[in-house]
Amino acid sequence: MTTTSDSWRVVCQDSGDGSGDVIVELPSELLERLGWTLGDDLAIEKREEGITLKLKQRAADASS
Repeated sequence: MTTTSDSWRVVCQDSGDGSGDVIVELPSELLERLGWTLGDDLAIEKREEGITLKLKQRAADASS
């Protein structure tokens, strides 16, 4: 994992189920810093330098 003030770099892991999906394990320090929790819905944007994750919907809001 590599960090800078504006970005974090993590390794994508194959889900192992043949779907082509990947698992991205986000560091707990990053989750705490952003206030993200398990169950939050994230939007993924592909960019030239990598991907960007943004909070789409909070887990508590998803059930409303």
